[in-house]
Amino acid sequence: QVQLGNSGGGLVQAGGSLTLVCVASTRTAGNNVMGWFRRAPGKEREWLGLLDWSTGSTRYADSVKGRFTISDDNNKNTVSLQMNSLKPEDTAVYYCAAGRFAVTNPASYVNWGQGTQVTVSS
Repeated sequence: QVQLGNSGGGLVQAGGSLTLVCVASTRTAGNNVMGWFRRAPGKEREWLGLLDWSTGSTRYADSVKGRFTISDDNNKNTVSLQMNSLKPEDTAVYYCAAGRFAVTNPASYVNWGQGTQVTVSS
């Protein structure tokens, strides 16, 4: 069972930056894809992007493309989400998740981090 640890959330002013970190306890064929999601109050869970460890490729949702960047440190089983130009509408609980396939559907992700709160003030 892969365990994921989320960290790095906090309070930031609009236009600011934050970096979230997700550490996986191990890497297997079943968790070769690391996805990032968020859930804002009263809204559905939203896919933000993913990194495929097997190819190094990344994909992003249109809502965050150009502002958010996913990167990895293979040696540490760590994936980061760098968030720039943050807006109040980015306020949400952010989750990392691990799965086998590079897809946007959260149901395809088997393991989830505990989530970290990001609050962007105007």
